[in-house]
Amino acid sequence: MAQRRARTTAQQVTPNSHFVDSGYVRRIVDDEIDNLLPGLPAIHLDGPNAVGKTSTALQRAGTVHRLSRPRERLRLQGNPERILDGIPPILVDEWQQVPSTWDTVKDAVDVDPSGGRFILTGSMPKAQTHSGARRITTVRMRPLTLPERAVCTPAVSLRQLLTGQRGPIAGSCELTLEHYTDLILASGFPGLQHLSGDHLRAQLDGYLTRIVDADMESESGRVVRRPETVMGWLRAYAAATSTTATWETIRDAASSGSRPAKTTTMPYRDVLTRLQILDVVEPWIPSNNHLSQVGMAPKHNLADPALAARLVGLEADALLDDEGPDARPGSDTFLGQLFESLAAMSLRTFASPSGASVLHLRTHRGTHEVDFIVKRGDGKVVAIEVKLSPIVESSDVRHLVWLKRELGDGLLDSAIVTTGQDAYRRRDDGIAVVPLGLLGP
Repeated sequence: MAQRRARTTAQQVTPNSHFVDSGYVRRIVDDEIDNLLPGLPAIHLDGPNAVGKTSTALQRAGTVHRLSRPRERLRLQGNPERILDGIPPILVDEWQQVPSTWDTVKDAVDVDPSGGRFILTGSMPKAQTHSGARRITTVRMRPLTLPERAVCTPAVSLRQLLTGQRGPIAGSCELTLEHYTDLILASGFPGLQHLSGDHLRAQLDGYLTRIVDADMESESGRVVRRPETVMGWLRAYAAATSTTATWETIRDAASSGSRPAKTTTMPYRDVLTRLQILDVVEPWIPSNNHLSQVGMAPKHNLADPALAARLVGLEADALLDDEGPDARPGSDTFLGQLFESLAAMSLRTFASPSGASVLHLRTHRGTHEVDFIVKRGDGKVVAIEVKLSPIVESSDVRHLVWLKRELGDGLLDSAIVTTGQDAYRRRDDGIAVVPLGLLGP
């Protein structure tokens, strides 16, 4: 997927004044929420800490219960039905601080299923909590995409690719590899958009420390007795960004000395997943008989590629010099892994309003791989490869051409996401070439 490139001088991306000087900046997920909320009784906004769930919910809340505040929490612990009083939509912020509020909302929806009644923010329910299926609809929030950071104006719509019309595409933006590198390191968390340099690094370090010292204990109900062990697992997952590394490989990278048993370490993964810090891309398992021999391993990603870069300890110059956890001749660069992770985060945000899911394809032994499969509800797909280069050659599209032969009309469209500056369709095969900065919902 990634291609090596000689180092050039990076041009730093300055803090985004779009987020410093403005109030709330509307996001892609806002359209999805506004479409769903009037017809659904309860929506749960899910995502990692600091992704902007509360700010987004507040834009449409009629009544607000902030359960992160001790006084509000104590008031509801004795009588959770108090959250039912007020002007809808009623926002229950950080619902997991008083877990009984989830069932209270669920029961209220059973009595009155009319739309627009509740918005909940916070973690996904634990196993012992009723899932809320058919009553509480979850909408996933992720860090800001490049269009949401006002970096470039999108010229190619994922929704349009999903129609299968394969129409002409055009557009240009001035982002270079150095810009993309800086944007990866800058993070997509809304509250960090005005920061750079040491201030940004300090905030990212603090975010990671909070996960280990506070969030994991709050989510699991158990004290983390060895914070350095959990941080080691986070670093191992960061190094495995955009790969299908096995649990054993990640365990070996995380462990120093003796190897812990799977029963000891799996809870780390489970809690980090509930906190949405781990954000895997699941494999595509098609029903097509010709593709029965596909891999079952997920692709690893963290919530934001900036966290992965910080955990591995690489800044722009080192990334552009092809340094990384697996830097060796012929290997993909770590910068390529991070660029693919940024693309994954973007595609998932763009696909959600269309009701599409984002998966990946890898046949056994890796004979054929496609970085992303965007699947419509009817099972038809758009295939997307990611390339850390502005130039697309015939060898770069071989897996997409193979998949077209296998799927026929089941393949709606194909694209390669690049670090180039111009969007176009290739003449020979009609595959779309799209700079990441030009891709939008």
